[in-house]
Amino acid sequence: MMQKNPALQLFNDLWSDINEPNFIWQVLALIGCLVVAYVIAHWWRSRHAEGAGRLSDAGSRLVFPLTGMILVGAARLALKPFFHVNLLKLALPLLGSMALVRSVIFVLRQAFPRATWLTAWERIIAAVVWSWLALYITDLAPYVVDALEQVDFAIGKQRVDLWMILHGLITVFLTVVLALWVAGIIEARLMRIDTLDSSLRIVGIRVAKALLTVLAIVSSLSLVGIDMTALSVFTGALGVGLGFGLQKIASNYVSGFIILLDRSIRLGNIIQVGSEGGQVTQITTRYTVLKHPGGTEYIVPNETLIGSVVQNQTYSDSSLRLTTTVGVAYDSDLDLAMRLMVEAAAAQARVQSEPPPKVFLTQFADSSINLELGFWIEDPEGGKGNVVSDINLAIWKSFRAHGVEIPFPQRDVRIVNEKTAA
Repeated sequence: MMQKNPALQLFNDLWSDINEPNFIWQVLALIGCLVVAYVIAHWWRSRHAEGAGRLSDAGSRLVFPLTGMILVGAARLALKPFFHVNLLKLALPLLGSMALVRSVIFVLRQAFPRATWLTAWERIIAAVVWSWLALYITDLAPYVVDALEQVDFAIGKQRVDLWMILHGLITVFLTVVLALWVAGIIEARLMRIDTLDSSLRIVGIRVAKALLTVLAIVSSLSLVGIDMTALSVFTGALGVGLGFGLQKIASNYVSGFIILLDRSIRLGNIIQVGSEGGQVTQITTRYTVLKHPGGTEYIVPNETLIGSVVQNQTYSDSSLRLTTTVGVAYDSDLDLAMRLMVEAAAAQARVQSEPPPKVFLTQFADSSINLELGFWIEDPEGGKGNVVSDINLAIWKSFRAHGVEIPFPQRDVRIVNEKTAA
């Protein structure tokens, strides 16, 4: 005897319910459950609007479909003894699929807050979930699974079929997304701990993400039924190849963790590496970003910071000594010139009073006596050239007001023999 088509059977059941007088009670029960679920969801969102966090955001997205599932399930159990409830039976997987889609999209947005590709992925995920739901409702899912299981091949001693691969990809995707969401929660908690050093917080965040991702992949593959030992030869060969081909990248990653752990270079430090220098604005596992006061950003591999001499101007103390040199004429009052230079530096708000600015006579040059003004600032991240420029301008104005001459090179040309040839 030929079996009936599952989809046709479902439509026949729904059509028979529609033709029955009791079908109106199914419709009213479904509408009532959805209305109550909407009211509860609206109340939840209004109550958790202020101080919204990850859990409250997730609740705002899931409270409607989950509450609807609970209410529809209760209504189905209550009405089943009296008449058919095929409409409520159909509503349950629809609400469950809505909850699944919203959960996956929410976790993706939390794991990748700046990703622009999520809009397209949201449509793809929704299409996959609703397509599988259609197969489930029509009872065609077992036939599709059987067809996919018929196409199999061997990887070593492990037999793998298309259903196992598809199931594995979806499971890995969901578990990795869940792991990244948990890592995001850990990141938010660690970033709120002010007593913990910023470098240690970054290390904790990256270690948590790496461990959770590896654990998610391994556990998901095991859940699917893939024997991980079957991939040991392949992963071993791949590891050797990557070890030779990516040793520079691996070295940068290891160097990045060393920098973050020993805290020799921190965010906000002013460092100089060879000819590149600036403020440390970002430390990743592969490179460090230095921002020059002029706006140029240098991306320095972490291996360079570990294997070369680094001038860290704010390693143990943020104070920084700057200098400017001015030449005065030989007949100038040196005491007056030195006092005016000190006063010009002390008048600047960014110059520290302790230690105070000080002037040194550094050289008797050809055309001038060179005086070097040294002073300290405690905020080098605010720029060095601007404060030096302000002090130089103040010195020039003060010298002009007090008659102190800043000479420039001059040469006198004397003609010994004035006779010219006839």
